[in-house]
Amino acid sequence: MRVCAVAPFALDDAAASDDPRWQAHDILRLHRLEAFDDEPAWVRDAFARAPFVVVRRAQVAPGFVAVGVRGAARNERYGTWARSDDIEAVVKPEALLSASTLTADRRALPALVALDALRRESRSVLDTFTWGPTGSVGFELATFTSTVTLTSDLDLLIRMPNHFPRDEARRLQALLDTHAMHAGIRIDAQLETPAGGVALVEYASDKARVMARDASGPRLVTDPWACVHAHANR
Repeated sequence: MRVCAVAPFALDDAAASDDPRWQAHDILRLHRLEAFDDEPAWVRDAFARAPFVVVRRAQVAPGFVAVGVRGAARNERYGTWARSDDIEAVVKPEALLSASTLTADRRALPALVALDALRRESRSVLDTFTWGPTGSVGFELATFTSTVTLTSDLDLLIRMPNHFPRDEARRLQALLDTHAMHAGIRIDAQLETPAGGVALVEYASDKARVMARDASGPRLVTDPWACVHAHANR
């Protein structure tokens, strides 16, 4: 997030959220969005146009969710806080794979063409995972607000609760690179692991450590599934 509101709760009360009702990249429809000091001028118009926000990774106090607001321009991103009581609906990335209500001209945009090709891939490595679009594509499919442009990337979230072998990661990255080349865009996939979000391209590169992002912030880890292994061996 380029700009972030000051937390409306004591930092001592904040902790990593473990509420299973919402996770990073979920899209929330809100009854209202509370305003805070120094809020950018465009935020109210953006929320009036589409009363949706995206869950972001941050420590929160009970009763709050860390969210981001998308504006019309690429540099209009605002990190703020929603009250859980104001949430009307939750849309998860994986629920957007069946979305097909866009007009033909919207579906012809490169990022949406690439997503459709991946959905139709009969023997895709993705078939064995829970996955879906995030970023501008996910936001447009969830809110019916035109956010995808001719140059938009296709961002994906792949839920990866169990260990993912590096050779399979390389195969998946190669598949995405092929589709990206055909569509003339970038496809960026993030693995949602027990340690947090990990970029597929980084994990597939055989680096000794990868960056994992969770509510506490980014950190380098050698094994994003280490906590699962430790729990299983108790």
